[in-house]
Amino acid sequence: MMTLLEAGLLVFIVLSALMTAILRDVLAAIIVFGAYSLGMAVLWIVLRAPDVGLTEAAVGAGIMTVLLLVSIARTTRLTGIELRPVEINWGVAALCGLFVLAILATVPALPEIGETAGNPVFGEIYDHYVTMAYEQTHVENVVTAILVAYRGFDTLGEATVVFTAGVAVLTVLRREVDA
Repeated sequence: MMTLLEAGLLVFIVLSALMTAILRDVLAAIIVFGAYSLGMAVLWIVLRAPDVGLTEAAVGAGIMTVLLLVSIARTTRLTGIELRPVEINWGVAALCGLFVLAILATVPALPEIGETAGNPVFGEIYDHYVTMAYEQTHVENVVTAILVAYRGFDTLGEATVVFTAGVAVLTVLRREVDA
């Protein structure tokens, strides 16, 4: 069952995501996006996935927010532009609403946190990781053991993608300054 904290976090996350999409001021949208990422990080911690929560806090709330702020600080602002009210395409909004309702309809079918949903294959995998992780890797945290020892190449690939994206952003920002 969902706790009051989880429900509050979900409401905060959905509202901040909507505000990020609706806001016309880029600086305000970036700040609200940082709050969204921070809310996601807290939610991951509450859901007992601290590694994902720390990654979301570092990359989403930290690095992405700083990169977006640096990007708008290094670009020029056009003055004298008149902002018009946002025109909403109600057909697209209705389609998005139906999609959200369809996704929300599947939520009751999700297993409780920590359950293996009665699937014997997942139960065997879960039992293997929980019982054998320390013995095979000598790492006390099971999630860390899975990410580093069992899925090391995948984690290395993800780190390479994040590093490459950071270098690309810095290269683009440097070219803009030099131009």
